[in-house]
Amino acid sequence: MNRGLILKFENLVQLHSACRQLRTLSYRKVYRAQWKPVQSSAHPVWSLLLYPQFWQKDKLATVTLSQCRHLATKEETKKKKKKMLLTKGEVEIKQKMTIEELAAAMGKDIDHIYEALLYTDVDVNSLEPDSILPEDHIKLIVKKSGMKYKSAKLKEEKERENTDAVKRPPADPALLTPRPPVVTILGHVDHGKTTLLDSLRKTQVASMEAGGITQHIGAFLVHLPSGEKITFLDTPGHAAFSAMRARGTHVTDIVILVVAAEDGVMQQTIESIQHAKNAGVPIILAINKCDKPEADPERVKKELLAHDVVCEEFGGDVQAVNISALKGENLMVLAEATVALAEMLELKADATGLVEGTVIESRKDKGKGSLTTAIIQRGTLRKGCVLVAGKTWAKVRFMFDENGKAINAASPGIPVEIMGWKEVPSAGDEILEVESEQRAHEVVAWRTYAEQQEKMKRDVEVIEAKQKEHRMEYEKKQQKFAHLSWRQRKAVLYKTNKHLMFSKPKERTEVDENTLSLIVKGDVDGSVEAILNILDSYDADDECKLDIIHFGMGDISETDISFAEAFNGVVFGFNVKANQSIKELAAKKGIKIKLHNIIYKLIEDLKDELNSRLAPSVVETTIGEASVLDIFSVTVGKNKIPVAGCRVHKGLLDKKMKFKLIRNRDVIWKGSLSSLKHHKDDVPVIKMGMDCGLSLDKYVEFSIGDEIICYEEKEVQQTTSWDPGF
Repeated sequence: MNRGLILKFENLVQLHSACRQLRTLSYRKVYRAQWKPVQSSAHPVWSLLLYPQFWQKDKLATVTLSQCRHLATKEETKKKKKKMLLTKGEVEIKQKMTIEELAAAMGKDIDHIYEALLYTDVDVNSLEPDSILPEDHIKLIVKKSGMKYKSAKLKEEKERENTDAVKRPPADPALLTPRPPVVTILGHVDHGKTTLLDSLRKTQVASMEAGGITQHIGAFLVHLPSGEKITFLDTPGHAAFSAMRARGTHVTDIVILVVAAEDGVMQQTIESIQHAKNAGVPIILAINKCDKPEADPERVKKELLAHDVVCEEFGGDVQAVNISALKGENLMVLAEATVALAEMLELKADATGLVEGTVIESRKDKGKGSLTTAIIQRGTLRKGCVLVAGKTWAKVRFMFDENGKAINAASPGIPVEIMGWKEVPSAGDEILEVESEQRAHEVVAWRTYAEQQEKMKRDVEVIEAKQKEHRMEYEKKQQKFAHLSWRQRKAVLYKTNKHLMFSKPKERTEVDENTLSLIVKGDVDGSVEAILNILDSYDADDECKLDIIHFGMGDISETDISFAEAFNGVVFGFNVKANQSIKELAAKKGIKIKLHNIIYKLIEDLKDELNSRLAPSVVETTIGEASVLDIFSVTVGKNKIPVAGCRVHKGLLDKKMKFKLIRNRDVIWKGSLSSLKHHKDDVPVIKMGMDCGLSLDKYVEFSIGDEIICYEEKEVQQTTSWDPGF
């Protein structure tokens, strides 16, 4: 039986040997190894070690092939590098591009992007194909690839359809009808502009036999006996006039230049003349205060010659009218001169079609909401019209004239107050009528978008200039370490900050006293640079020093927490995240992490942090006052203690509060009371009108007439004087 078992076992061994031979044959075909016949053996242990040379050859072949593959890969990489450097073209880049998107835009594979990233300070091992690359790294990769880049942002802007509202083409001259002239009164301070306007209003009220002007809307209409009308603008002088001129609007047809007869030409007179000339508006000279004895109108006319304002008497075209705004003299003459000039200018407008106008004044009324005073320049405004001005719109609910009376229509040249605006537009904004509320929404959306794009362009210019400045500073620092290897540079920086990195928390607090250290992280480079640009305006170093110790892009990391711990700082993040482990680490080390996605809220939070670093100011609040009426002493043991007999004449005396002794307005002593008695009883409080005896916690001689002040000290938190501008 034992022999039978041995024979079965030998058969199994032979079968195993046959399988090994077949496997070896397959290797021979692959690696061209020389095959040798395998003899069976009765010893099972030896059969497991049959022809080990085949396995050794297999291993050698595998190593050799892997080396060949490695060499081939290096050769291919060199060829790819050469091709990469020779490839020329433009790559459209945009913010927040992933590695896959950049590879597709460049026409390269992802490995090429990873290879180019080796030239940056990015940890390649931490990147995935869908990882977002910073804009400066995108530009560097494109440059290293021998290509040029262009921003795709401008192309995207052009693709958006312009849905803004515009003025209509010029009207047919046959449709034009005469309109009242629009007049603005300018001049130097205190030369009588406001008085002239008031006098013109009173004249108008008298002619209308009204009881008085009920409302002032920034513009008013004067009716002359001849039937002519003049619209006067009551604006904040030439400042508002300049704002209108800057926007290219010519609301004003005529400027009345008011000059005081006794003062002559002054600084703001010259500025007013310049404003009128720049806008191409004719001038009428009103020489005011001619009723005064020292008035000299001729001197005024001669002084104006130096500023190219030539009156008709000297062969010019400027009408001059001597008036007294206070007494109302020659006001009608001034009005007739204005009408005569308006006839020469042939002021006409188209009263049909869509409305066009200009905002003169805006305000908010609790009952009526947002209101604007406007001058209609084209078309006729009626209830229900849909208007657009700036970045807001209105459906006209009501219209009022200068006297507050509701009107149904307003033609060109007529001042009108409009009710129904969603928001308050700015003075000088152009008013355009549109077909519907939907169209108004489109116009406002486009204007908001266009303003955002314009602001972004300006921000980019500022950021690029700031980046250039930072780069130059960085290069200067790098030049100091140019002769060192990167390991030596790290060692130098380590030695520089070693005393801070390894200092104890208490020591760090002393080092950073009255200093707020910041770590700023943002989602993209533009966000970080915008925040840095705001922080550059910080000008309150005497209150609390602001120190930006680190800034960069990406989510909050352990490195940021380490920096904050070393410098006793605060981490501010804009549009970034901090995972739970980072938050727990920060909480453990007592580091504040402040995350925001609105920039002004981030700045407000920063201001609050600055305020918390400021030392509170101590404010004394007086609780009661008493006068010393008598002096005596009490023996306690071997010591004599001076006691003051006092009467409270204001407030009360509370023993728990602080006290001070005042003599001849000088503070002699500050401290606490050792005793406070009424008759022979110890009391905590003495009220007004009561007598008491008190002694101090320090030996001080009293004098009759001294004042005892009971006061309380309160700490009031100071606020930073830094104003970031919003």
